[in-house]
Amino acid sequence: MHMDSWVGVDVSKGRWLAVQLFDDASWDVDLFPTFTELWESYQEAKWILVDIPIGLIDEGAQRACDTMARSLLGDRQFSVFQVPCRAALMANSWEEACEINSSKTGRRMSKQTYAIMPRIREVDEFLQAKTQAREIILEIHPELCFWGLNNSTPMKHNKKTEFGFKERSEILKRHYPKADDIITCALAQPGWKIAKDDIIDALVGAITGLTSQGRLSTIPEAPASDSTGLPMQMVVFQP
Repeated sequence: MHMDSWVGVDVSKGRWLAVQLFDDASWDVDLFPTFTELWESYQEAKWILVDIPIGLIDEGAQRACDTMARSLLGDRQFSVFQVPCRAALMANSWEEACEINSSKTGRRMSKQTYAIMPRIREVDEFLQAKTQAREIILEIHPELCFWGLNNSTPMKHNKKTEFGFKERSEILKRHYPKADDIITCALAQPGWKIAKDDIIDALVGAITGLTSQGRLSTIPEAPASDSTGLPMQMVVFQP
């Protein structure tokens, strides 16, 4: 019998960490070297919610979803990185990426953004080649997901602190009682060496999909599409 499932995905040391939640309360967690392999495992899922920028600007102003997310997140607004313009994806160095981004948008690029550029490019190339996946693979921001699951209230603490980890774990357990089991399982996997905040970020994506039961909202409400037709949006659920 086919069961519905929802997948949350985060980047962990250049790999793809995924949590899958089924509607019968079962779950699994896995780590993939490539996004294509992740898709092959989860293409039957209702949604795959990924913490990675998807729709990209060509030039000019920042994406509305990033600006809106920052305004909603209060002290956590700095967790929303600047997203590169599309041309910068082809850069071979941080200096070149800064030069391209600056010429197109007037803004240089942070090293944090440059560090995840290969993963942004990987997902973009995947979605250009496999357009049927665009309805299933959607962009999230974990802090926005926590905001939604916490009565539209941002987190108080940085996620990399013990207080921040506990704060987020409590919200995950409130919506999914087995959350601790999933976190413990992922952190115990030999050879994975994932960070605690990687697993909570993947898990909040999966819980957002599961608890929404198909009722996700987009930020902004009427998102623009980029030059390749990808929506420049983040999805969120507010119970």
